[in-house]
Amino acid sequence: MMRLMRRSVYFLCLFVTFTALAQQSQTVFEEKPAIVLSNDKMALTVITEGGAMGQIVLASDKEKINPLWNPYWIARQAGLARPTNTFRGHFICVDGFGPSSTEERDAGLPFHGEAQMSQWQLRSNEKKGATQSAEFFVNMPLVQETLTRTYHVVDGENIVWVDSAVTSLLAFDRPIFWGEHATVSAPFLEPGKVAVDMPVTKSKTKAYQPSPMRQLRPFEDFTWPMAPALDGSMFDLRTAPMKPNTTDHVTTLIDPSRRLGYVTALHPEKRLLIGWVFRREEFPWVQTWLSNPGPNRMARGLEFSTQPFDLPRAEVLKSGPLFDTPVFRILPAKSTVTASFLMFYTQVPQGFVKVDDVQLTGGNLIIEDRANKKSVTLAASRSL
Repeated sequence: MMRLMRRSVYFLCLFVTFTALAQQSQTVFEEKPAIVLSNDKMALTVITEGGAMGQIVLASDKEKINPLWNPYWIARQAGLARPTNTFRGHFICVDGFGPSSTEERDAGLPFHGEAQMSQWQLRSNEKKGATQSAEFFVNMPLVQETLTRTYHVVDGENIVWVDSAVTSLLAFDRPIFWGEHATVSAPFLEPGKVAVDMPVTKSKTKAYQPSPMRQLRPFEDFTWPMAPALDGSMFDLRTAPMKPNTTDHVTTLIDPSRRLGYVTALHPEKRLLIGWVFRREEFPWVQTWLSNPGPNRMARGLEFSTQPFDLPRAEVLKSGPLFDTPVFRILPAKSTVTASFLMFYTQVPQGFVKVDDVQLTGGNLIIEDRANKKSVTLAASRSL
Protein backbone atom coordinates (compact mmCIF):
# COMPACT_ATOMS: atom_id res chain seq x y z
CA MET A 1 0.00 0.00 0.00
CA MET A 2 2.77 2.44 0.93
CA ARG A 3 4.59 1.69 -2.35
CA LEU A 4 1.37 2.41 -4.28
CA MET A 5 0.90 5.67 -2.40
CA ARG A 6 4.48 6.76 -3.10
CA ARG A 7 4.02 5.99 -6.80
CA SER A 8 0.77 7.97 -6.89
CA VAL A 9 2.44 10.95 -5.20
CA TYR A 10 5.36 10.74 -7.65
CA PHE A 11 3.12 10.83 -10.72
CA LEU A 12 1.02 13.59 -9.18
CA CYS A 13 4.17 15.68 -8.69
CA LEU A 14 5.18 15.06 -12.30
CA PHE A 15 1.76 16.16 -13.51
CA VAL A 16 1.76 19.28 -11.34
CA THR A 17 5.29 20.20 -12.51
CA PHE A 18 4.42 19.74 -16.18
CA THR A 19 1.17 21.72 -15.79
CA ALA A 20 2.90 24.58 -13.96
CA LEU A 21 5.73 24.84 -16.52
CA ALA A 22 3.33 24.61 -19.45
CA GLN A 23 1.16 27.40 -18.02
CA GLN A 24 4.18 29.54 -17.20
CA SER A 25 5.58 29.29 -20.73
CA GLN A 26 2.30 29.71 -22.64
CA THR A 27 1.92 32.92 -24.63
CA VAL A 28 0.36 34.42 -27.74
CA PHE A 29 2.73 35.49 -30.50
CA GLU A 30 1.29 37.49 -33.41
CA GLU A 31 -2.23 36.17 -32.75
CA LYS A 32 -1.02 32.56 -32.52
CA PRO A 33 -0.78 30.33 -29.41
CA ALA A 34 2.84 29.66 -28.56
CA ILE A 35 5.21 28.60 -25.82
CA VAL A 36 8.45 30.23 -24.67
CA LEU A 37 11.61 28.29 -23.82
CA SER A 38 14.13 30.52 -22.09
CA ASN A 39 17.31 30.61 -20.06
CA ASP A 40 19.71 33.28 -18.81
CA LYS A 41 20.99 33.92 -22.36
CA MET A 42 17.93 34.01 -24.61
CA ALA A 43 14.22 33.34 -25.10
CA LEU A 44 12.76 31.24 -27.92
CA THR A 45 9.09 31.42 -28.98
CA VAL A 46 7.65 28.30 -30.67
CA ILE A 47 4.26 28.64 -32.38
CA THR A 48 2.10 25.57 -31.79
CA GLU A 49 0.51 25.87 -35.24
CA GLY A 50 3.16 24.35 -37.50
CA GLY A 51 5.80 24.25 -34.75
CA ALA A 52 7.62 27.27 -36.19
CA MET A 53 10.39 28.96 -34.24
CA GLY A 54 8.90 32.43 -34.58
CA GLN A 55 11.11 34.56 -32.39
CA ILE A 56 14.45 34.44 -30.62
CA VAL A 57 15.85 37.35 -28.59
CA LEU A 58 18.98 37.76 -26.51
CA ALA A 59 18.79 38.73 -22.85
CA SER A 60 21.78 41.03 -23.38
CA ASP A 61 20.30 42.81 -26.43
CA LYS A 62 18.62 46.05 -25.32
CA GLU A 63 16.78 46.34 -28.65
CA LYS A 64 15.54 42.73 -28.45
CA ILE A 65 16.00 42.27 -32.20
CA ASN A 66 14.35 39.13 -33.55
CA PRO A 67 16.29 37.94 -36.64
CA LEU A 68 13.65 35.37 -37.64
CA TRP A 69 11.08 36.05 -40.35
CA ASN A 70 7.99 37.78 -38.96
CA PRO A 71 5.48 38.54 -41.77
CA TYR A 72 3.18 40.25 -39.26
CA TRP A 73 5.89 42.79 -38.42
CA ILE A 74 6.60 43.23 -42.13
CA ALA A 75 2.88 43.78 -42.84
CA ARG A 76 2.69 46.48 -40.17
CA GLN A 77 5.67 48.27 -41.70
CA ALA A 78 3.95 48.19 -45.09
CA GLY A 79 0.66 49.47 -43.66
CA LEU A 80 -1.14 46.21 -44.38
CA ALA A 81 -3.90 44.86 -42.16
CA ARG A 82 -2.75 41.27 -42.57
CA PRO A 83 0.41 39.49 -43.77
CA THR A 84 0.49 38.34 -47.37
CA ASN A 85 1.31 34.73 -46.33
CA THR A 86 1.16 32.45 -43.31
CA PHE A 87 4.79 31.25 -43.32
CA ARG A 88 7.07 32.57 -40.56
CA GLY A 89 10.33 32.14 -38.73
CA HIS A 90 11.99 28.77 -39.07
CA PHE A 91 9.43 26.13 -40.03
CA ILE A 92 9.70 22.55 -41.24
CA CYS A 93 8.65 21.44 -44.75
CA VAL A 94 7.85 17.72 -44.60
CA ASP A 95 6.83 15.57 -46.39
CA GLY A 96 7.25 17.86 -49.39
CA PHE A 97 9.30 21.00 -49.97
CA GLY A 98 7.83 23.47 -52.44
CA PRO A 99 4.64 23.56 -54.49
CA SER A 100 2.33 20.59 -54.87
CA SER A 101 1.54 19.12 -58.26
CA THR A 102 -1.90 19.68 -59.76
CA GLU A 103 -3.00 16.23 -58.65
CA GLU A 104 -1.60 16.73 -55.15
CA ARG A 105 -3.37 20.08 -54.80
CA ASP A 106 -6.63 18.45 -55.88
CA ALA A 107 -6.04 15.86 -53.15
CA GLY A 108 -5.55 18.62 -50.56
CA LEU A 109 -1.76 18.52 -50.16
CA PRO A 110 -0.57 22.04 -49.30
CA PHE A 111 2.53 23.96 -50.40
CA HIS A 112 5.55 22.95 -48.26
CA GLY A 113 3.77 19.90 -46.84
CA GLU A 114 1.23 19.17 -44.11
CA ALA A 115 3.32 19.71 -41.00
CA GLN A 116 3.66 23.48 -41.25
CA MET A 117 -0.13 23.90 -41.70
CA SER A 118 -1.23 21.67 -38.81
CA GLN A 119 -1.94 22.29 -35.15
CA TRP A 120 0.79 20.50 -33.18
CA GLN A 121 0.11 18.66 -29.93
CA LEU A 122 2.35 19.56 -26.99
CA ARG A 123 3.25 16.22 -25.45
CA SER A 124 5.61 17.45 -22.74
CA ASN A 125 7.17 20.66 -21.49
CA GLU A 126 9.60 20.09 -18.65
CA LYS A 127 12.76 21.27 -16.96
CA LYS A 128 15.24 18.59 -15.99
CA GLY A 129 18.35 19.92 -14.36
CA ALA A 130 19.61 22.74 -16.58
CA THR A 131 17.56 21.73 -19.66
CA GLN A 132 14.08 22.85 -20.63
CA SER A 133 12.54 20.65 -23.33
CA ALA A 134 9.27 20.83 -25.23
CA GLU A 135 8.13 17.84 -27.29
CA PHE A 136 5.49 18.20 -30.01
CA PHE A 137 3.62 15.63 -32.07
CA VAL A 138 1.66 16.03 -35.31
CA ASN A 139 -0.18 13.56 -37.50
CA MET A 140 0.01 13.97 -41.30
CA PRO A 141 -2.89 11.91 -42.71
CA LEU A 142 -2.45 12.89 -46.37
CA VAL A 143 1.08 11.45 -46.58
CA GLN A 144 0.41 8.85 -43.87
CA GLU A 145 3.24 9.97 -41.61
CA THR A 146 3.70 11.29 -38.09
CA LEU A 147 6.24 13.84 -36.86
CA THR A 148 7.72 14.20 -33.40
CA ARG A 149 9.87 17.26 -32.72
CA THR A 150 11.64 18.29 -29.53
CA TYR A 151 13.23 21.64 -28.71
CA HIS A 152 15.88 21.86 -25.98
CA VAL A 153 17.30 24.99 -24.32
CA VAL A 154 20.09 24.60 -21.75
CA ASP A 155 20.97 27.14 -19.07
CA GLY A 156 24.09 29.14 -19.94
CA GLU A 157 23.85 28.38 -23.69
CA ASN A 158 23.02 30.50 -26.73
CA ILE A 159 21.86 27.35 -28.54
CA VAL A 160 18.54 25.72 -29.40
CA TRP A 161 18.86 21.96 -29.98
CA VAL A 162 16.20 20.41 -32.24
CA ASP A 163 15.52 16.66 -32.66
CA SER A 164 12.95 15.37 -35.16
CA ALA A 165 11.57 11.95 -36.13
CA VAL A 166 9.26 11.13 -39.05
CA THR A 167 7.48 7.78 -39.05
CA SER A 168 5.82 6.13 -42.04
CA LEU A 169 2.44 4.45 -41.51
CA LEU A 170 2.64 2.69 -44.89
CA ALA A 171 3.96 -0.77 -45.74
CA PHE A 172 6.36 0.21 -48.53
CA ASP A 173 9.59 2.18 -48.88
CA ARG A 174 9.38 5.60 -50.44
CA PRO A 175 11.35 8.83 -50.82
CA ILE A 176 10.89 11.59 -48.27
CA PHE A 177 11.33 15.29 -49.08
CA TRP A 178 12.38 17.42 -46.12
CA GLY A 179 13.41 21.05 -45.83
CA GLU A 180 14.22 23.18 -42.80
CA HIS A 181 12.97 26.60 -43.91
CA ALA A 182 15.23 28.76 -41.74
CA THR A 183 14.44 32.36 -42.66
CA VAL A 184 15.74 35.75 -41.51
CA SER A 185 14.09 39.08 -42.24
CA ALA A 186 13.88 42.76 -41.40
CA PRO A 187 14.57 44.49 -39.04
CA PHE A 188 17.66 42.26 -38.64
CA LEU A 189 18.03 41.81 -42.39
CA GLU A 190 19.11 44.87 -44.37
CA PRO A 191 20.17 44.86 -48.05
CA GLY A 192 23.93 44.84 -48.42
CA LYS A 193 24.57 44.76 -44.67
CA VAL A 194 23.93 41.17 -43.55
CA ALA A 195 26.55 38.63 -44.67
CA VAL A 196 25.73 34.94 -45.15
CA ASP A 197 28.46 32.29 -44.95
CA MET A 198 28.51 28.52 -45.44
CA PRO A 199 31.07 25.85 -46.46
CA VAL A 200 30.03 25.08 -50.03
CA THR A 201 31.65 23.53 -53.11
CA LYS A 202 29.17 23.97 -55.98
CA SER A 203 26.19 26.21 -56.68
CA LYS A 204 23.41 26.66 -59.24
CA THR A 205 20.69 29.20 -59.92
CA LYS A 206 17.10 28.05 -60.17
CA ALA A 207 15.36 27.57 -63.52
CA TYR A 208 12.53 30.04 -64.08
CA GLN A 209 10.55 31.90 -66.74
CA PRO A 210 11.81 35.41 -67.64
CA SER A 211 10.45 38.05 -65.26
CA PRO A 212 11.29 41.68 -64.33
CA MET A 213 11.44 40.46 -60.71
CA ARG A 214 14.53 38.31 -61.42
CA GLN A 215 18.14 39.50 -61.24
CA LEU A 216 20.02 36.21 -61.83
CA ARG A 217 20.45 34.17 -64.99
CA PRO A 218 18.42 30.93 -64.78
CA PHE A 219 19.83 27.46 -64.15
CA GLU A 220 23.53 28.26 -64.35
CA ASP A 221 26.41 26.84 -62.34
CA PHE A 222 28.51 29.34 -60.40
CA THR A 223 31.08 29.61 -57.63
CA TRP A 224 29.67 30.90 -54.35
CA PRO A 225 29.08 33.71 -53.56
CA MET A 226 29.28 35.40 -56.99
CA ALA A 227 26.25 34.50 -59.11
CA PRO A 228 25.72 35.50 -62.78
CA ALA A 229 23.24 38.37 -63.21
CA LEU A 230 21.05 39.04 -66.24
CA ASP A 231 22.88 42.28 -67.00
CA GLY A 232 26.21 40.46 -67.34
CA SER A 233 27.56 41.47 -63.92
CA MET A 234 28.23 39.20 -60.96
CA PHE A 235 25.85 39.39 -58.00
CA ASP A 236 27.28 38.97 -54.49
CA LEU A 237 24.95 36.51 -52.77
CA ARG A 238 26.87 36.85 -49.52
CA THR A 239 25.53 40.36 -48.82
CA ALA A 240 22.74 40.39 -51.46
CA PRO A 241 22.28 44.12 -52.18
CA MET A 242 18.88 43.42 -53.75
CA LYS A 243 16.80 45.91 -55.65
CA PRO A 244 13.20 46.47 -54.42
CA ASN A 245 10.51 44.28 -56.00
CA THR A 246 12.92 41.46 -56.85
CA THR A 247 13.20 37.80 -55.89
CA ASP A 248 15.69 35.03 -56.68
CA HIS A 249 16.57 31.48 -55.65
CA VAL A 250 19.81 29.48 -55.76
CA THR A 251 21.11 26.21 -54.33
CA THR A 252 24.50 25.36 -52.85
CA LEU A 253 26.08 21.99 -52.06
CA ILE A 254 27.63 21.68 -48.60
CA ASP A 255 31.26 20.52 -48.73
CA PRO A 256 31.13 16.68 -48.89
CA SER A 257 34.30 16.42 -46.80
CA ARG A 258 32.49 17.83 -43.75
CA ARG A 259 30.42 15.82 -41.29
CA LEU A 260 28.59 18.95 -40.13
CA GLY A 261 27.39 21.73 -42.39
CA TYR A 262 26.41 25.21 -41.31
CA VAL A 263 24.88 28.43 -42.55
CA THR A 264 25.17 31.78 -40.76
CA ALA A 265 23.83 35.33 -41.10
CA LEU A 266 25.92 38.13 -39.59
CA HIS A 267 25.03 41.79 -39.09
CA PRO A 268 28.45 43.36 -38.35
CA GLU A 269 27.05 46.79 -37.44
CA LYS A 270 24.58 45.37 -34.93
CA ARG A 271 27.21 42.75 -33.91
CA LEU A 272 24.57 40.00 -34.08
CA LEU A 273 25.05 36.52 -35.54
CA ILE A 274 22.51 33.74 -36.07
CA GLY A 275 23.36 30.35 -37.49
CA TRP A 276 22.41 26.72 -37.95
CA VAL A 277 24.56 23.59 -37.72
CA PHE A 278 23.32 20.28 -39.16
CA ARG A 279 24.50 16.85 -40.29
CA ARG A 280 25.50 16.97 -43.93
CA GLU A 281 24.33 13.41 -44.59
CA GLU A 282 20.81 14.51 -43.60
CA PHE A 283 20.80 17.90 -45.34
CA PRO A 284 23.43 18.19 -48.11
CA TRP A 285 21.85 21.30 -49.68
CA VAL A 286 21.31 24.92 -48.62
CA GLN A 287 18.74 26.79 -50.69
CA THR A 288 18.99 30.57 -50.68
CA TRP A 289 15.66 32.30 -51.24
CA LEU A 290 15.87 36.07 -51.69
CA SER A 291 12.81 38.32 -51.45
CA ASN A 292 12.74 42.12 -51.36
CA PRO A 293 9.19 43.47 -51.93
CA GLY A 294 10.26 46.90 -50.61
CA PRO A 295 11.71 48.85 -47.64
CA ASN A 296 11.69 46.92 -44.31
CA ARG A 297 10.13 43.92 -46.06
CA MET A 298 13.19 41.90 -47.07
CA ALA A 299 13.35 38.17 -46.22
CA ARG A 300 16.06 35.60 -46.88
CA GLY A 301 15.67 31.85 -46.65
CA LEU A 302 18.70 29.82 -45.53
CA GLU A 303 16.96 26.53 -46.14
CA PHE A 304 18.95 23.37 -45.47
CA SER A 305 17.27 20.43 -47.14
CA THR A 306 17.30 17.01 -48.76
CA GLN A 307 16.83 18.51 -52.23
CA PRO A 308 18.44 21.34 -54.22
CA PHE A 309 15.29 23.30 -55.15
CA ASP A 310 11.76 23.70 -53.77
CA LEU A 311 9.85 21.81 -56.47
CA PRO A 312 7.03 19.25 -56.66
CA ARG A 313 8.32 15.82 -55.73
CA ALA A 314 7.72 14.38 -59.21
CA GLU A 315 9.97 17.07 -60.72
CA VAL A 316 12.68 16.40 -58.13
CA LEU A 317 12.60 12.70 -58.93
CA LYS A 318 12.59 13.22 -62.71
CA SER A 319 15.53 15.65 -62.50
CA GLY A 320 17.61 13.13 -60.54
CA PRO A 321 20.85 13.81 -58.66
CA LEU A 322 22.62 17.15 -58.98
CA PHE A 323 26.42 17.41 -58.70
CA ASP A 324 26.43 13.62 -58.12
CA THR A 325 24.49 14.14 -54.88
CA PRO A 326 21.13 12.57 -53.90
CA VAL A 327 18.02 14.78 -53.86
CA PHE A 328 15.88 12.88 -51.31
CA ARG A 329 16.10 10.48 -48.37
CA ILE A 330 14.49 7.04 -48.12
CA LEU A 331 11.73 6.47 -45.57
CA PRO A 332 11.46 2.68 -45.15
CA ALA A 333 8.14 0.90 -44.65
CA LYS A 334 6.65 1.26 -41.15
CA SER A 335 9.90 2.85 -40.00
CA THR A 336 11.30 6.11 -38.67
CA VAL A 337 13.97 8.49 -39.96
CA THR A 338 15.47 11.17 -37.75
CA ALA A 339 17.31 14.45 -38.10
CA SER A 340 18.93 16.83 -35.61
CA PHE A 341 20.33 20.33 -35.85
CA LEU A 342 21.11 23.32 -33.67
CA MET A 343 20.35 27.01 -34.02
CA PHE A 344 22.52 29.59 -32.26
CA TYR A 345 22.13 33.32 -31.74
CA THR A 346 24.82 35.48 -30.21
CA GLN A 347 26.57 38.81 -30.10
CA VAL A 348 30.03 39.02 -31.70
CA PRO A 349 33.06 41.18 -30.91
CA GLN A 350 33.73 44.45 -32.71
CA GLY A 351 35.53 43.79 -36.00
CA PHE A 352 34.03 40.31 -36.52
CA VAL A 353 32.97 40.46 -40.19
CA LYS A 354 33.05 36.94 -41.66
CA VAL A 355 32.41 33.36 -40.57
CA ASP A 356 35.24 31.17 -41.88
CA ASP A 357 34.32 28.06 -39.89
CA VAL A 358 31.99 26.66 -37.26
CA GLN A 359 33.10 23.69 -35.20
CA LEU A 360 31.22 21.73 -32.54
CA THR A 361 33.93 20.23 -30.36
CA GLY A 362 35.00 19.73 -26.76
CA GLY A 363 31.75 20.99 -25.25
CA ASN A 364 31.90 24.23 -27.24
CA LEU A 365 30.61 25.73 -30.45
CA ILE A 366 33.51 27.70 -31.93
CA ILE A 367 32.85 30.33 -34.63
CA GLU A 368 35.90 31.81 -36.34
CA ASP A 369 36.72 34.93 -38.36
CA ARG A 370 40.27 33.89 -39.21
CA ALA A 371 41.32 36.88 -41.32
CA ASN A 372 40.58 39.25 -38.45
CA LYS A 373 41.71 36.81 -35.75
CA LYS A 374 38.32 36.96 -34.05
CA SER A 375 36.31 34.10 -32.60
CA VAL A 376 33.22 33.37 -30.54
CA THR A 377 33.07 30.38 -28.22
CA LEU A 378 29.64 29.24 -27.04
CA ALA A 379 28.98 26.57 -24.42
CA ALA A 380 27.49 23.48 -26.07
CA SER A 381 26.46 20.64 -23.76
CA ARG A 382 25.32 18.27 -26.51
CA SER A 383 26.67 16.95 -29.80
CA LEU A 384 25.21 16.24 -33.23
